[in-house]
Amino acid sequence: MTLRPHSLLPLALAASLLAACSHNDAADKDTAATAQASYAAVARGRVDVEGGLLKLSMPREGVVAEIKVHEGDHVHKGQVLATLDTKPAQLAVSAAEAERNQAQTQARLLDVRLKAAQQRAGRLAEAAAAGAGDGQSADDAHDAAQQLQGELDNARAADAMAAQKLDAARYELAQRSLVAPVDAQIVERDIQPGAAVSPQGGAAFVLLPEGARIVRAELNESFVGAVKDGMHATIIDDSGSGAPALSAHVQRIGTVFGPSALEEDPLVRANTRTVECVLAFDQPPPASLRIGQRVIVQFAPQAAAKTTP
Repeated sequence: MTLRPHSLLPLALAASLLAACSHNDAADKDTAATAQASYAAVARGRVDVEGGLLKLSMPREGVVAEIKVHEGDHVHKGQVLATLDTKPAQLAVSAAEAERNQAQTQARLLDVRLKAAQQRAGRLAEAAAAGAGDGQSADDAHDAAQQLQGELDNARAADAMAAQKLDAARYELAQRSLVAPVDAQIVERDIQPGAAVSPQGGAAFVLLPEGARIVRAELNESFVGAVKDGMHATIIDDSGSGAPALSAHVQRIGTVFGPSALEEDPLVRANTRTVECVLAFDQPPPASLRIGQRVIVQFAPQAAAKTTP
């Protein structure tokens, strides 16, 4: 059968469309393969500081007398953050100091008496040996000196115990103040002057230590074998803010599987097992990168990994 020219046109158009579809499918596959090859793994993560935030409770029970810092303040190690009512502790220190002074005075008096008794016993012993004195008197003087020596030893022991009581009282006085254990920034303050607090009453302050920022990523169990120590990674803000990507490297990979803490879907979270991966930034991150901020971590292929400095 002979085909007319106008009947060949639909067939040619159909063949052209089929060829174009095949070409587009191949291009899509190539693009997907290229994207997959651009990184070895992808993980959710959050910005953190080594050791996490510090939650400080008051070391002793009492009533808050004074708060010396505010939220947002930068504090130094050893700086006083808040104090409790110190009157009971100060009374205890005063009592311990009086007891120590009494023990020291008693010891000094006995020491003077002992030296005098020893001198007398020595002279009587010499006189008795020369036949110019009574031997019994020399023995009595010697016994008296020995008795005073025992009393002095007891007084010195009492002085040592009083010194320990004084140290304990001063320690308790120091525990009426809460001090910063490290250089940090005050993130949160949860107490007010006049409030009754205790070590079991929860955190009085939350501190952000002045340490290097890190990223804690959650590696899905299917990606654990693909990520190695020192591997290069790109940190992308997960909020869609458009902030520039940051460079980082794998510092360490955990050895224990656990549930995901960043997965929002409870069903997925219950069935997902992840390993913590800690990354260090190659350059100090900008101040706009805050603790707790969620990020996406793209791990470079092994060929692009670099050794941790």
